[in-house]
Amino acid sequence: MKPRFWLERWQKNQIGFHQAEHNKLLLEFWPSLELEPGASVFVPLCGKSLDMRWLEQAGHYVFGVEIVQMAVETYFSEGGESPETGVVDRFTRYRGDRCTIYQGDFFDLTAPLLEGVSGLFDRGALVALPPDMRFRYVDHLLRIVPTGTRQLLLTFEYDQNLVAGPPHCVLPEEVEQLYGHRCEVELLDSIVTSLLPPHFAQQGVKQAVESVFLITKED
Repeated sequence: MKPRFWLERWQKNQIGFHQAEHNKLLLEFWPSLELEPGASVFVPLCGKSLDMRWLEQAGHYVFGVEIVQMAVETYFSEGGESPETGVVDRFTRYRGDRCTIYQGDFFDLTAPLLEGVSGLFDRGALVALPPDMRFRYVDHLLRIVPTGTRQLLLTFEYDQNLVAGPPHCVLPEEVEQLYGHRCEVELLDSIVTSLLPPHFAQQGVKQAVESVFLITKED
């Protein structure tokens, strides 16, 4: 889970975690957040996710953070944009028409860089991290997003003994343990999915349960 791990995966094009189309659960459940039109939203560990394009097209201003420079530059080049770049704190900031991505370490993010954010989409951040990093991730996330931020979180459940993540198995009980002390946590749905990285099937995991949570930061 060191930065080099993700850099090597991008360099080798081992990006089975990247989806070639908009996430269907995002499209179905995003309205559940009931955000104001034009609200600013945050996508942590964003890569070059097409979900950010969908959020932009839905009228939101999108903030992202991504440690791999190649991923950030690819996001803008594939969208036909030439972003404005500059240095902010410990980040290289890439600013497009309706999106700002901070290229650097998520744990270096501070609250002022996400001022005004009221929504959050996490499809691949929490599940990208091993158990010993997930508490640190959520603790930092809740320190930097404003009170009242509403998050749509997607998780996977499968037999972790059969295949190593990422994406890692994260059970609903763990989501409650991680977020419940500072947030309202609501399970919106759980569905069986076969849309998994290629190496899952090779290791005998052909299906997983994908859960959708609405999480509201209360303090």
